[in-house]
Amino acid sequence: MGILAFDAWAGRHTKTMPLTSLRGSVIGIDAIYYLENLPENSREPLLSALGGFPFELESVIIKHLNELQSAGLKPHFVFNGLDHGVKDDPFGPSITLARANAAAFEIYERDLASDTLSRFKASGAPTPTDLSEFLKKTLHEHDIAFTVAPYSALAQLAYYEKHPSQFIDAIYGPSEVLLYGVDKLVTKLSLAYTTQETNARQVFSLDDSTFQWLDRRTCLEELGQIPPSVFVDACLLAGSNLLRTFPPLDNPALYSKGYSIRDVVSLIASCGHNVTAVCAQYQSDSQVKELDYLDRYRRAFMSLKHHIVMTGDGNVETLDKEHAPSDVHDFIGQRLPEELNMYLSRGMLRPRVLNWMTSGMILITAPYGGGDSLEYQDLVKNRLEPMRRQALCLLSDSLHRYYQRKEITTKVWFDADYDAKVNIKDLLPSPKGLLSTWHVRGDTIVEQRRLMETTSENIVPGSLSFAVRSLSNIGFASKTITSKPKDEEQFLKTRHEITANVIWRFLQLRGYVDEQHQLTPWGKVLEATLTTAGSNKDLEEAGFLAIELMRVGLINADTMFLDYSGAPMRGTEVDKRNCMLVSRVACLGKLRSPPTGYSGPLSRHLLAYHSVVSAVQASLRDLMEMSLATLLLEGTVDRDRDDWMDLSLGLPFYDENSCALGNVIKTYLDELCTFDDPTSISTRAEMKTRCQGWFQYCDCEGSIDEALHLWDAVYTGVKAAGKEVKDALMWDEVNQWLSQRR
Repeated sequence: MGILAFDAWAGRHTKTMPLTSLRGSVIGIDAIYYLENLPENSREPLLSALGGFPFELESVIIKHLNELQSAGLKPHFVFNGLDHGVKDDPFGPSITLARANAAAFEIYERDLASDTLSRFKASGAPTPTDLSEFLKKTLHEHDIAFTVAPYSALAQLAYYEKHPSQFIDAIYGPSEVLLYGVDKLVTKLSLAYTTQETNARQVFSLDDSTFQWLDRRTCLEELGQIPPSVFVDACLLAGSNLLRTFPPLDNPALYSKGYSIRDVVSLIASCGHNVTAVCAQYQSDSQVKELDYLDRYRRAFMSLKHHIVMTGDGNVETLDKEHAPSDVHDFIGQRLPEELNMYLSRGMLRPRVLNWMTSGMILITAPYGGGDSLEYQDLVKNRLEPMRRQALCLLSDSLHRYYQRKEITTKVWFDADYDAKVNIKDLLPSPKGLLSTWHVRGDTIVEQRRLMETTSENIVPGSLSFAVRSLSNIGFASKTITSKPKDEEQFLKTRHEITANVIWRFLQLRGYVDEQHQLTPWGKVLEATLTTAGSNKDLEEAGFLAIELMRVGLINADTMFLDYSGAPMRGTEVDKRNCMLVSRVACLGKLRSPPTGYSGPLSRHLLAYHSVVSAVQASLRDLMEMSLATLLLEGTVDRDRDDWMDLSLGLPFYDENSCALGNVIKTYLDELCTFDDPTSISTRAEMKTRCQGWFQYCDCEGSIDEALHLWDAVYTGVKAAGKEVKDALMWDEVNQWLSQRR
């Protein structure tokens, strides 16, 4: 966000230098600022209409970073960790985003193609925070260093830059970094390109590339030789992510043309350079009083001075700890054990569940689409609550007793009066005790893999298929009942050992495996599904999600989103119903596409269903990560390793798919109904050709085949579930109908 009033002024005081002058430097990069400031043409405008991870952004980022590295710069990214400070309106941004996305769909529905892209692009989705996990994965896979800060990435960057060892040479980030005492800040990287005459290719030109930077000392001089303390106070009152704007500054009666950073400096100077006096002068202002603004200012100021960072030797410490007050937790947040902070810093754990624990608050925000559906609201408010509680119990059982007695409050964006509270001690005993018999060693796993390879395709230990299908062998299942290692020689060491045990524990938590490590009835349904899906990771995860949705009755052809466009509209009511069910199943899968932005028909209806899928997937990932954290916190895993991020990526449900595959199969099946003979070979071939024209940048026929393969896997699961599935007869009818349209 930056300090808007300061940024508007500082633009005239930035200095420009050749990029070559940074050769040999380590550049600390604020990850959120980096994503916010990528070139405008790198943004995929339809991503907010699809959900999921971007299609093209990875190649854009890597090209950009390769060019920085070729210029002799070494980037080191820093991500925000746990939430800190006071959030004024935790639901407002997501509600605004959802409304903007809905307005963009209204433009699309009126066939205003020229405005559609710009409206979706302007909706603000996905936010840079939404893309954090995507960026971590991209950086790791391309061997680019990153760290996740305990709390604020800006405080961590400032610590790195000011440390005597100078871990980094410069910072690329927003203006708030200057408030942490940093003297120089890179605000813009301008990479130049030349066009080759022979092939019109653009080639990076290092000699013409520049960067812009700010000198804090110059800023202090230009603002009237003010001391650093006044600069910090002025920037805080001007408003940023650190503290909302001092309300009188937004009063048009006082500042008819808007306020500037100089106005804020003058305001503070008029009160003796004392913010307490400033607040006292405006104590009759209703917003100053209602917000208790002085208290908020003091918290923000103290969080700058005594923020929590990870030191060079891996410890988590308070800045200026010799003078830090005893209530740092009150203005930063509750502190986690060093071990958990380390897992967070390496990207192995996401902050979500850890935030619930430290803040005592679960905030369920609005999705991109579908949030006004009663089915979606019931899902996130009630049906996913048991998984959230399991995740919290698993985590708390390995923490200090304080956390085991902590009260957790759940709030939702759609019901201001909903304020569900639960004390973790009332949820105990933790499910952790059920998992104490999963310490399966590598030799046992390798032997089972060898046996399975003789009868089926290559199945990798640490995959969902291996975890489920291996337990169908009763003899092997009995061997997996293992006790906790007694010495380090018996610790789990390899990545496959760890991920296999984590997934088995997860399967037991979800009720697919019993205490004897045998597959339950739902486990056998899952086995049937995954056997048909094969060893493809994307299809495995899609099949698993289908079974989870089946268990809560949300994989169906019901009208969940009555007023949403993009539902099937061709043919008979039966045709529409059948197309709807197949399309929803396809929303679980992944479009076959090169690294190019999406182009093709959209469906607000399928985006809304994607929100359902996404909510379930996120809860499954939470539980998976807490299963991993619990295993590590038990002290039965060799922790002398550096593959923490690989452990995270090796577990299911890291990537989030979009509804793009659903759009493809829906368009194909829906448009078949416009033909007199929708089931003939020639009609199907012609429709696939037409679809390729509508979905220009994907392998349309391959994507249709992917969707049909996924359908087969899910239908196999439905048949295995028998009476457990609502409307099983309808599934038979849809399968018969679909078999004629392949």
